[in-house]
Order: sequence, then structure tokens, then C-alpha cells
Amino acid sequence: MSARAARQATEQRAESNSHRHSSQASREQLHRENDRLLRENEELRRKVAEREEQIAERDRQIADAERQIADLERQLAGRKKNSTNSSKPPSSDGLAGEQRPRGRKRKSKRKPGGQPGHPGHHRPLVPAAEVNAIEVLLPKQCGHCGENLPPESGKMATEGEPRRHQVTEVPLVKAHITEYQFPNVICGQCGETTRAPLPEEIAGQFGPQLTALIAYWTVVCRLPRRLVEAMLADVLGIDISLGSTQKAWEEVSRAVAQPVAQLQEQLPREAVLNVDETGWRTNGDKRWIWGLVAKRFVFYVVASTRGAEVLASLLGAVFRGILCNDRWVSYLSYHSGRMQLCWAHLKRNILGIADYARSPATQQFCRDALAIVARLFRLWYRFRGDLRDRRGNPQPLDRQQLIEKSIPLQKKLFALAEAHLDDADREVRNMATALFVHSERLFTFLDVEGVEPTNNVAERTLRTAVQWRKISFGNRSPNGEIATARLLTVAQTCKRQQRHVLGYLTDAVRCHRSRTALKNRK
Repeated sequence: MSARAARQATEQRAESNSHRHSSQASREQLHRENDRLLRENEELRRKVAEREEQIAERDRQIADAERQIADLERQLAGRKKNSTNSSKPPSSDGLAGEQRPRGRKRKSKRKPGGQPGHPGHHRPLVPAAEVNAIEVLLPKQCGHCGENLPPESGKMATEGEPRRHQVTEVPLVKAHITEYQFPNVICGQCGETTRAPLPEEIAGQFGPQLTALIAYWTVVCRLPRRLVEAMLADVLGIDISLGSTQKAWEEVSRAVAQPVAQLQEQLPREAVLNVDETGWRTNGDKRWIWGLVAKRFVFYVVASTRGAEVLASLLGAVFRGILCNDRWVSYLSYHSGRMQLCWAHLKRNILGIADYARSPATQQFCRDALAIVARLFRLWYRFRGDLRDRRGNPQPLDRQQLIEKSIPLQKKLFALAEAHLDDADREVRNMATALFVHSERLFTFLDVEGVEPTNNVAERTLRTAVQWRKISFGNRSPNGEIATARLLTVAQTCKRQQRHVLGYLTDAVRCHRSRTALKNRK
């Protein structure tokens, strides 16, 4: 091999080695670049994961905050609810809740008092035959010429009927006290003395009417025991202890036990019953006082529960009549027969939803439901002859016309409820479900005589008990619960039958003491 060829071969080997070293360096550089990119990619992935976790945590915080806001809004709405937009009783409209609107929203331009054309109402004069005393007042002088007139009515001429003016006064009230004496009579045969036994009808220190009056003041007038004691001392001049007023009250309770038991036996046989319940207290413990209103009487009972077992104990396992109520779960679980749910409660619940509605769909649902309720009650007022809607001078309706005109409203209400069964708003969804499920129980009043669309008669019955509870704070013992229920039953039943409450209680005490049957039982 020549020197030139050897030199070329050496250069080629050197170039090949250089190229190989350069290629190896390039691969190493690429590996390093690739590793750097991988590390940067991992770092970016880690940062993205951290950012996603932060976003998810923030979303969770936002969701928690939204739930808290919704919960606080519900609590605030509950605080602001009153008896006009919920099922809360009027007695709960205190300082803690939103005050219900009272009076007119706009001040009326009419002056207070009777309006022009309003028929006057005056106290009627008692017939002359029933007047205790008559005094004739004569004028002393002529009102025209001033001539002196005769002082005696027999010496003057009169014409027409005299002007009559009556003054009613209460006579001086003084207790009538009868003392019964029992002398020791000596027997002429054996020489021993004998005294007549004390008759049961005069065994107490107070007569039947005074005993009944104490119960009347307590139950009907809702006076506290000490105020009854003060009235007896100040008005009648009778000194009596607090314990004696309690004993008199308990005696009247025992005197009316039998007629009250008869009313309880009559309850399951009634065709229509309006039922409601409210809270009560016995020695600080929670109780419930129930009011059941029949056609001719009212029945009360104080129970330890608000459950359906109270209804079962009073009405039996199955009630055959129509039960009118406010849709409380106890009534729905007890009674599977015909029922009338209270429209007043439904209307207040819809108003409560409308007051705090946030979406246009919820507001529209409330407007549509309230419009149907308003039209239905306009028909009811026309049927009752109470033409409150004066537009177009509507004529009264009979029962058949009432049913026919209400059918389109029933269909509209059913369709409205069906359309909102899956509404996003929970309150709307619950109300729609109630209207849909209980649609048949909302319109019983249309075709059954004696059934009202509302449960107001039962609520008014319990109002007396609520007022008494706020004054007396309930009872102290189970015997007090029984006495309360009995006396409220008798008082409200007498009012429902337009009977004299005090007179009935007096007769009951008199019959109880003489152990004779009470006549004209309810």
C-alpha cells in the first residue's frame, strides 16, 4: 500500500471515529432533552392535578355554601311565616315571627262608624208587663207658652203614646245564706237523743247555683282561680278560699260526667266530624287537647299524644263517617274512608310558597293554584247565598249547579298538580303531590250536605281552649285534664245548641247531689 493510500485510510478512519463520536454525543443530548421534557411534563401534570384538586375543593365549598344559604333561607322563611301563609295558629303570631298584616293595605276614605243608608241597631225595649217599676215624669210648664201644668197626671189631658225610656240596673247583690239546724230530739221510749242526718243535696257549704257559677266563671269566662275568689268576695260578699273554688270546679266536673260519656258514645255514629288538636300542658309536661265537632255537640279530650291512637280510642278502629281535618298525618293514617281536607290550610300553604318563591315557574304555579281556589270559593259563596263577588250580580246556585260549575276547576287543579309532580322546587313538588294524591278528598263538600270546605269550625272550637291555656298554663294533674275536657265539652255544646250554660250546670249539680237523672240530656 502506498503512502497516499495509507494516509487516506487513516483519514477515513479518523473521520469515521469522529462521526461516530459526534453521533453518540447527539444521541446523549437527545436523551438529556427527552428527560428534561419528561420532567417538565410531569411537573405540568402535577400542577394541573393540584389545580384541578383546588378547583374541586372550591366547587365543594361553593356547594356547601349554597346548601347553607338555602338552609338559612328556609329557616328565615320559617321565622317569617305566620298564620296567614302557613298552618301556624294565630296565637303563634308573636314577636319571634313575621307579624301578619292587619287592617287594610290602603286607608279607606270612608269615615268610621255606620255609613249612610246602614240600618241602625238599637237595644229593644222590654215589654211593659216585664218591667219592675214604672215612673211617669210630667213637665212642670208648657214648652210653648210657659203656663204652669197640673202636677198630677189625672188632672191633665194627654194624646198619643208616651215616650218610653228604660234604665237597666243590677240590684244590690247579696248572698242568700240558709242555716240548717239539727236539734237532738229525745226519744220518749228509751230516753236517747237522735239527730236527723245531713241530706246529700246540702252536704256542701255552697248551693248548686253558686257552685255552678264558679265553674262558669272558670270555663266560659276563663277567669283564674284567684280572680274568681276575688270576684266572689267583692261582688257577692262571699269569702271563699282558693281550695274551695277548686273543689267546686271538680264537683261540677263530676256532675257532668254522665252526659259527657253519652256524647263520647255518640261520636262513632256521627255522619260528619270536624277534628283538630293543639298543644296543652299538664304540670309542665307536653299534652294535646283534641276538639271534635259534630252537628249538635262538641267533644274535647286531653291526650298525651297527637297520634292516630287517640282517634282510634274515640271513634273505634274504623270510622264510617266523613272526617274533616287539616291534612295532619295522624288523620291520613287513621282514616281511609271519605274525608274533607281543609282548603284554608291549603291556601295558606300556597301563599307561603308564593311569598318566598324565587323562580318564575314557582310564582306561576302559585298564581294558577290561588286563582282556582278563588273561583271555587266564589261558587261556594253563591251556593251559600253569601254573594261576596258582586261582579255581574251573580245569582245563587243550587247543589247541582255547584257541582257542574266546579268540574272544570277540578280538572284544572288536577292537571296543574300533575304537571308539577317533578318540579325542581321542593315546596312546589310537595304541594303538587298533595293536590294530586288527595284530589278526591278536596271536593267532598260539593255533594255532601253538612260538610264545609274548611276546618274553621274545629279551629274556632280550640280557640277557647288556647285562651284558657294561656291564662291557666294548663293543668296540674290527670284529674284536672278530665275536668277541663268535660267542662269545655258541656260549655261549647250548650252554646252550639243555644242552651243556657249556667242553667245547665246548675241543674247538673243539683241532680248530682240528689242522685237523680239529669233531664233533657244532650
